[in-house]
Amino acid sequence: MSFEIREKPEMVERALLVGLGMPGDSRRERTALLAELEDLVSNLGIGIVGTMLEFTREIQAKYLCGIGKAEEIRAKVEELNADCLIFDNLLSPSQQREWEKLADVTVIDREEVILDIFAKRARTREAVMQVDLARMQYALPRMTGMWKHLDRQRGGSGGGKGGGAAARGEGEKQIEVDRRLARERIEAIRDELELVRRQRGTQRKERTRQGIPTAAIVGYTNAGKSSLLNLITGAGVLAQNILFATLDTTSRKIELPDGQPLVMTDTVGFIRNLPHRLVEAFKSTLEEAVLADFLIQVVDASDEDALRHYETTCEVLSSLGAEDKPMVVVWNKCDLIPEDVREVTLQALSAKLDCPSLCMSVLENKGVDELLAACVEMLSHRVERQTYRIPLAESRIIAIMHRDGKVLNTEYEGNDAIVEAILPKEFAARIASYRV
Repeated sequence: MSFEIREKPEMVERALLVGLGMPGDSRRERTALLAELEDLVSNLGIGIVGTMLEFTREIQAKYLCGIGKAEEIRAKVEELNADCLIFDNLLSPSQQREWEKLADVTVIDREEVILDIFAKRARTREAVMQVDLARMQYALPRMTGMWKHLDRQRGGSGGGKGGGAAARGEGEKQIEVDRRLARERIEAIRDELELVRRQRGTQRKERTRQGIPTAAIVGYTNAGKSSLLNLITGAGVLAQNILFATLDTTSRKIELPDGQPLVMTDTVGFIRNLPHRLVEAFKSTLEEAVLADFLIQVVDASDEDALRHYETTCEVLSSLGAEDKPMVVVWNKCDLIPEDVREVTLQALSAKLDCPSLCMSVLENKGVDELLAACVEMLSHRVERQTYRIPLAESRIIAIMHRDGKVLNTEYEGNDAIVEAILPKEFAARIASYRV
């Protein structure tokens, strides 16, 4: 079942972007959000004819702003001959309808833009289901405005026997049918996603049983997470310079320099004001971040809002219950910072953190060794390095050493093997009696 949020033109071509600042909002923050909206809208292939940043002294129920501001915006739509009005705010269903009546053009809010991008990017069945769930939850309270065309088809108040009441009645019946179908579909998708979550949980339990630690790669959209996974693991994940290129998790197993195995998992990118319903819909995917042994947060260090992007990611992680996870921050795209200010910039950024960080350029293949060393440090509590004297009659112990750890050196003395190895602490404790 393909689900459209609501009836609107297949492709609008001339959009006016509007950011409405609320009382207490920072002008710099609202300007950055409006610039981000431009990127989002451009990713949908919609032409932008203008932008407006307005501030309102108090939030109004009808238009979010006062009637005076609303009229200014309507006049700008007319002046620019725009066919779409896109708000960098979240509009209620009634506010969306009131704006469409006032401006007489399609009106979209930030959430709908992000939902439409997610719908374009979804590839796997799981991602499609998660996006469909979020889109239907968004559309359900907006269905009243989706059926106005029924009244028009029946001639408005003069159509059919019994006048407008009968015409409106048909529309109302159709609304109820579609609402019921949407609710049933929402429940069906939730059930399917729960099944996916359980299957993922089974795979995770198997990794845990084998003692394999995991690291989730998180961060702002377009920071370079998929490129990092590809560089470290050769995963071959789609990595493009577009927002939300990755909606599905990809996991790959690597061996760290100390011999420990590590499963690295890519995750969906975050963004400021990420719609709550999208976080909810992608919980089965984002669970990888919650249950990982530690997190690798990738931040585009060349972006002037790098620190804000870091904070946004931490806020989303907190909403998932992963705020206390050990983390290493990767300042990616360091090559794009002018060399004469690079060191000072990175020091200033790192000074704001309470976790380890390092500089990388995934594009130039720089910083890989430093990241792998940081991963080893993150897992240092799990392993220990020791030398053991193992009787050759106990060769099964040596086999397990090779399987679950990293054997650094082996020498033979009589009927014994002298083995230097890095082993998981749990296994090392079981063979402690063989330590030299």
